[in-house]
Amino acid sequence: MDKFAIFAFNGELMCFQHVLLNALDLAEKGHEAKIIFEGEAVKLVQKLEESNNKNYFEAKEKGLIDCICKACSAKLGVLEYNEKTDIPLKGDMSGHPSMEAYIKDGYQIITM
Repeated sequence: MDKFAIFAFNGELMCFQHVLLNALDLAEKGHEAKIIFEGEAVKLVQKLEESNNKNYFEAKEKGLIDCICKACSAKLGVLEYNEKTDIPLKGDMSGHPSMEAYIKDGYQIITM
């Protein structure tokens, strides 16, 4: 089993949909996948939480969504909302989730 950490930086919903599809596909095929909201993508959390996006809720239910960037959430004005979700906020690298921490745990990094 391979392990993949997908760092989503793009804030466009269409692009994030592909993050979801790939994470779900990897998990379905026996791999471990984690989604990390970074950059502009942190603004999508509220839209997704308030939507009926089945892929988002399936990924969330399966534990594929690992965290949201704390620094980007603060900078982009969505920290308060993102703190209210049940998705952890991480900031172990100057307020951002560390790619090195995932690499150390055996994950291959994918950025989208």
